[in-house]
Amino acid sequence: MTTTPADLYCVMGNPVAHSRSPAIHARFAELTGQHIRYERRLIPLDGFAEGVRAFAAEGGRGCNVTVPFKFEVPALASQCSERVHLAGAANTLVFQPDGSIHADNTDGLGLVADITRNAGVSLQGARVLLVGAGGAAAGVLGPLLHAGAQHITIANRTVAKAQALVASHSALASLQKAELKAFAPQVLEANFDVIINATASSLVGADVPVPACVLRPGSLAYDMMYGPAAQGFLDWAQRHGAVPRDGLGMLVEQAAEAFALWRGVRPPSAQVLHEMQQAA
Repeated sequence: MTTTPADLYCVMGNPVAHSRSPAIHARFAELTGQHIRYERRLIPLDGFAEGVRAFAAEGGRGCNVTVPFKFEVPALASQCSERVHLAGAANTLVFQPDGSIHADNTDGLGLVADITRNAGVSLQGARVLLVGAGGAAAGVLGPLLHAGAQHITIANRTVAKAQALVASHSALASLQKAELKAFAPQVLEANFDVIINATASSLVGADVPVPACVLRPGSLAYDMMYGPAAQGFLDWAQRHGAVPRDGLGMLVEQAAEAFALWRGVRPPSAQVLHEMQQAA
């Protein structure tokens, strides 16, 4: 009796050892009856294109992409979703049978789903501070605007990068009747309803990149990182009366979007998130 090989998927990044994506996708597959194998792939910083080609040659069906390669994805793709065109970055690749590669960005969909559905915080009319202007921030700005945020400030150490994000999203902001601004973190004065840390500061153990004045009691302070890496940011938020939340729910929800793209089946993301939170 022969056994059909499992379809191969992976997450590519550097670093990538911390990623919980393999466990998430394994559970999705178990719950939906899909026969897949999902791995971590550590990619050299100068070897992303080669890594993608090698994985495709092995028969890979799709992959997730994490830091620092999200801006490199669109150049490798045969087709890009509108979300990718807007962000200039992608986190999901689908390898088609004809050899073409489709790129999408599920980060923002995952973030919005976790904030609004899992955390129960409405973004409609909200004042949002997005900290960072890299691939993670670029991937979520469009969906935050679509979710109804009324005012979004992008704070980044290199203000020109934040200004570039404002410029690339200005048409969508105008359509949504929302206000977009760019600032350096040290000059922030106002407080916000939702603060989202989209920098790698937590991953490298750096200090919180914005002053505490951005928080007010009851603000949602959200770090896209999760687990021990996010703990410093969460402790800082709690000390100042904000409601801390790490990015585990975003990870699960964006993974569910990618899984649906790959397999045509939507997994029960809320159940998997609950299981992971209970096991922590």
